[in-house]
Amino acid sequence: MKLKYFLFLMPLLLLTSCFDILDKVNIRADGSGDYTLILNASKSKTRIASLSKMETVNGKKVPKRSEIESKINQAAQIFKTTPGISNVKTSMDFDNYIIKLSCSFKKIENINTGLENLKAKNIIGKMIPTNMYSQNIQNKTLTRNKINTFKEDYNKLSAADKEVFATAKYVSVMQFENTIKSQSNSLYQLSPNKKALKLDGNILDFILQKKQLHNNIQFQ
Repeated sequence: MKLKYFLFLMPLLLLTSCFDILDKVNIRADGSGDYTLILNASKSKTRIASLSKMETVNGKKVPKRSEIESKINQAAQIFKTTPGISNVKTSMDFDNYIIKLSCSFKKIENINTGLENLKAKNIIGKMIPTNMYSQNIQNKTLTRNKINTFKEDYNKLSAADKEVFATAKYVSVMQFENTIKSQSNSLYQLSPNKKALKLDGNILDFILQKKQLHNNIQFQ
């Protein structure tokens, strides 16, 4: 496993274990909606700023700001040309090391296609899951699809690479126009109005599948 390909869009995250990934979808009753991905390494901005001046860290090339910007711009362009995806926006805060990619979609499966297109262009690595969501409007269901375990690949990493995941966090938020009737994964927190779900934890928990992203959601 090439660790730099496991993390989406921001190679500088390889230099620190203190970062958060927020994956957020907002889905309307007709299946259209908005998708946002935020990579936040502000807790480690001092360390990253220092390490970014070096050529290599732990034997890995340290990416320059221009290289990171190029990757993000490539990702945005690919999303813009994906059918069903519109309103693609990116923001890059290199003072606090916060990167954001957002877009609108006609149906949630458009996001799967966008991620698959990123993989085809080597913007993300082969092990990044792309078949993330599926929805059946008529049956009033949405599925957060199951992803494969990365345990075997994680065990092959060096101690320095494993340290990257030590305190890294992942948060998944799903908001809906429809009211949730039931879900199959009780680890997701249901909002009081029953129109949102949240799952968070250490990224390592999801890599080793101590926590599952998979969830079958039924709407009223």
